[in-house]
Amino acid sequence: MDAIVMAGGFGQRLGMGEKPCVELLGKPLIAYVIDTLRAAKGIDRVFVAVSPVTPKTEIMIQERYKGEVRVIRTFGGNYVGDMIHAVETAGTTGPVMIIMSDLPLINPELIDLVIEKYREEGKPALSVYVPINVCKGAGIRPDTVFNKDGKLIVPAGINILDSSQIRKEQEDFNLILDNPRLAINVNTVEDLQRCRDLLQV
Repeated sequence: MDAIVMAGGFGQRLGMGEKPCVELLGKPLIAYVIDTLRAAKGIDRVFVAVSPVTPKTEIMIQERYKGEVRVIRTFGGNYVGDMIHAVETAGTTGPVMIIMSDLPLINPELIDLVIEKYREEGKPALSVYVPINVCKGAGIRPDTVFNKDGKLIVPAGINILDSSQIRKEQEDFNLILDNPRLAINVNTVEDLQRCRDLLQV
């Protein structure tokens, strides 16, 4: 399975320039995600989708990964449109993982678990969520909350889609994981500090 890291957002709330390039313990945020994907058994190729507001991210990826990770330029401004463009440009076939660039705490085992669950469920799409109490326990106030059978869940920023049906609505399995590593995506300086603390434990 290929993976596409979405890195087209500027990250205005963080206020530190291009969010994928923001350093955490001397390493760009996006590099944590890319390195995790490259170490996962279930991921083949890794692509990064950049936009006109993330030119430094493109340069940094090219310098850091020397062509081993391909950059795809999107138009920016429309997440779904950029994602479709990235999937079609990458030429992926079958399932493709779409993941945000600001999840520095994920690890290869987590990625492989998500892929395994996707294969078990057999639906075209899968979305990863965490229960809201896990976010609260990590000190996070989520932007988006869904109600699933009376439980409040928060999207984790990891999805698997069938690339052959990328322009269609796909039947989706909601994978709810009680894992604090999925609860923290970096939107604020406080989130960055929380990740710093957790990585140094």
